[in-house]
Amino acid sequence: MAKAKLRITWIKSAIGTPESQRQTLTTLGFRRLNQSVIHEDSGALRGMINKVRHLVKVEEASGKSE
Repeated sequence: MAKAKLRITWIKSAIGTPESQRQTLTTLGFRRLNQSVIHEDSGALRGMINKVRHLVKVEEASGKSE
């Protein structure tokens, strides 16, 4: 069975946040505000999302086009 995919959208600026949180956003694949990325769900990904949960929105990705 296919793993679940998550659509993560960067919704709040990282200005004034610690450097480690900005690096986490870069590691997730973000380059600009309001950008969305899709990743397969995993424990490591959940940890990164938890670290920047106040800056991002997470949804389950749907559709076969992704």
